Amino acid sequence: MAEKHYRSLAKAVSWRLTGSLDTLIITFLVTGKLKWAFTISGVELFTKIFLYYVHERVWHKINWGKIQPRPNYEI
Repeated sequence: MAEKHYRSLAKAVSWRLTGSLDTLIITFLVTGKLKWAFTISGVELFTKIFLYYVHERVWHKINWGKIQPRPNYEI
């Protein structure tokens, strides 16, 4: 089954929002500085969306581990 580019992008954005929230919390707990936490999580939000999108599209082209659907023939 083919997957549209916008689906990969939506998955990348939703995953990074989750990951960036995690980064924000961890950075704040480690540094105690909310400004640093927002800065670091804000930067990594955009870089990791791009990296995830590219990663997702590369894996989409690799057939390893995929199963071809069988045609559904009715008798």
